[in-house]
Amino acid sequence: MLSNSLIEDDRAHLIHPVTSLRAHEQRGVIMLQSAKGCFITDAYGQTLLDGFASLWCVNAGYGQESIVEVAMEQMRRLPYATGYFHFGSEPAIRLATKLAEVTPGDLNHVFFTLGGSDAVDTVVRMVRYYNNVRGLKRKKHFISLERGYHGSSSNGAGLTALPIFHDKFDLPRSWQHYIPSPYPYRNVVGEDPATITAASVQALKDKVREIGQENAAAFICEPVQGSGSVIVPPTGYLTAMQAACRELGILFVIDEVITGFGRTGPMFACEHEGIEPDFMTVAKGLTSGYVPMGAAIVSDRIYEVIANGTADGSAFGHGLTYSGHPVSAAVGLEVMRLYQEGGLLENGRRVGDYFGRRLREFRDHPLVGDVRSVGLLGAIELVADKETKRKPSRDARIGPRLFDAGYKNGLIFRAFGDDTIGFAPPLCITESEVDLLIERLDKTLDLALDFKDV
Repeated sequence: MLSNSLIEDDRAHLIHPVTSLRAHEQRGVIMLQSAKGCFITDAYGQTLLDGFASLWCVNAGYGQESIVEVAMEQMRRLPYATGYFHFGSEPAIRLATKLAEVTPGDLNHVFFTLGGSDAVDTVVRMVRYYNNVRGLKRKKHFISLERGYHGSSSNGAGLTALPIFHDKFDLPRSWQHYIPSPYPYRNVVGEDPATITAASVQALKDKVREIGQENAAAFICEPVQGSGSVIVPPTGYLTAMQAACRELGILFVIDEVITGFGRTGPMFACEHEGIEPDFMTVAKGLTSGYVPMGAAIVSDRIYEVIANGTADGSAFGHGLTYSGHPVSAAVGLEVMRLYQEGGLLENGRRVGDYFGRRLREFRDHPLVGDVRSVGLLGAIELVADKETKRKPSRDARIGPRLFDAGYKNGLIFRAFGDDTIGFAPPLCITESEVDLLIERLDKTLDLALDFKDV
């Protein structure tokens, strides 16, 4: 059982990320105690099906003993090694090599970070350096998508286009710009895929023209917009946007922090369309969340220019104390083995198809406006009126109420702030566990029918 002292200590001392601080003080912590496979047990003994892999990240599922064993062995042998001053460690070198092998195109150079936010920050710094080396000192402006999420660090939060990450933080900055999300269900141009894609390409061209081509440096996007409520773009969208970036002379950055490592089926979501970006950011599934690690992965063409910028022997002035941490890298190598040799990718593809079919059964539910999914990544958007797509009143707080109802029914999912609930179960999930998820979700959605203010 959870002691009252822990609850009070949490209120008094621990700041929780992306949380209403005063509301948390009143509500108190939801203390998690243990986990195995796709299930989590809280401090009160309730076992829940984790339909969100904690935070899109525990792809391998909980309690994988082989991951624990490699972490323990590495901690005994070499618990830390800096990457500064030409030092290195075997796990970091091997993991960088593995990532170069599995990422698309010529993404052959890896800078390790602690997570996705500082991976995006690293890309921003590298793009600036790249253009300064080329003598293009004005070419610093970035374009991202409305509803996009690229972390909550100083640079990434401005590229993120969700209001809470800007409010009172003096963001966005003057070099950060947005174009509309493809968002098929609510796109102003309608739901036709070709029309949406054409409008997006035109929006990018118009934004570059507005900024000035001499100022526009890069376009960054997620293959599927995760925290923006799992927006799945039309097929062909990424291909068209990459071609537009090439035409416009700006860099194409793919953020695979959420979608990478089997979440949508293949190792990386950009493989669905054969995309070869200039930069890729990864994290979360890289270590299945067991230890912190992310990476900014750089193409040969970009790396060569950056490396030549320090040809006089001066240092490339970007570093992190825990870059290439040997324990994290050892865990990453074992997780990669589980993806490829342990059957996780294969299971994720197979069960992902089944998950999508089962999720689409909710399209006829009176409160469901849209169901969207790709692989083991999905969302259900709730509406008060299916015909007009009218949303419930904000005062109804349907998302948090559904989260609480789901928890009582033994299911964890993500309740976004726009009346959408999201799913990203571990890649080890079975079809019978998908059935259990659907059963518990069905009970939860039916409870919402009794919400008189919806």
